[in-house]
Amino acid sequence: MATQQYDHIWDCCCDHGLLGFALLSSQTNSTIHFVDIVPDLMAEVENKLERFCPSLPWKAHCLDVAKLPLTKYQGKHLVIIAGVGGDLMMQFIEAIYQRHKSLNIDFLLCPVHHQFSLRQKLIELDFSLKDEVLIEENQRFYEILLVSSLSKELSKENKKISPIGDKIWQSTSSKQTEVVNKYLHKTLNHYQRIQQGAQQNVQHIINAYSTIK
Repeated sequence: MATQQYDHIWDCCCDHGLLGFALLSSQTNSTIHFVDIVPDLMAEVENKLERFCPSLPWKAHCLDVAKLPLTKYQGKHLVIIAGVGGDLMMQFIEAIYQRHKSLNIDFLLCPVHHQFSLRQKLIELDFSLKDEVLIEENQRFYEILLVSSLSKELSKENKKISPIGDKIWQSTSSKQTEVVNKYLHKTLNHYQRIQQGAQQNVQHIINAYSTIK
């Protein structure tokens, strides 16, 4: 998932700015925007940036992710949202999209849970898929999605978003096959427990994941 094509990259919910700092060290043209709503955290990040990256293109913003000032900066935007649940992520994405419908925005998303609901929201908003990967780190699984606010019809090179994923279930190595199988087993067990506990009816989700071979 190359990031060199973007003029502005927004590292949202940036925590201690580790991802943004990594992007700064690898980018030559993109301005990296560090965004978090916690004042003390952003002050710490800004102090580090001023100390270690004074000549690199960055900006720090202490604000709600839903209120990103995208129109103040010309060019192509990538909004990165990671480390939060799919429920909060959906709120951020919809708010950004509604405020900036005229812009072609790419989103790089890594939800910690509620992946199915997030994908349903992206489909509802008529977003298109540019890429998706499944990774395992420290015995935790992560779906990473690169999506565009452009619909598939407006961007012929992009694909339709699947509610359960498509490319993430494909593997080219025995190691990745093992990761895929473990993630599918874990996902099905999760929804089967919800269904058995009668917390909510998720049989349609179980049926969808059960079609994966």
